[in-house]
Amino acid sequence: MTSALENYINRTVAVITSDGRMIVVRIPFKYKLFLISDCFFKRIYSSALGVEQVVLGLYIVRGDNVAVIGEIDEETDSSLDLGNIRAEPLNSVVH
Repeated sequence: MTSALENYINRTVAVITSDGRMIVVRIPFKYKLFLISDCFFKRIYSSALGVEQVVLGLYIVRGDNVAVIGEIDEETDSSLDLGNIRAEPLNSVVH
């Protein structure tokens, strides 16, 4: 996974963990642990209340707990009305 992270260094990405958390971050560098020092926020999805954003600081995720990483288009993301987006929370990944 380390070499795959090189494409995302210093870019804003969404990280979905194996337990269903969705974290929006900027990856500063690659490391054995998935160290996220520029963690912007965690998004919590709800089918009734829209999307809640919880501001985070330093965040550490073990590499084997990362399920998906995807780059975020910051312009599109900033134009989203998260209060009107309804979605079920993500389930944990079952191995």
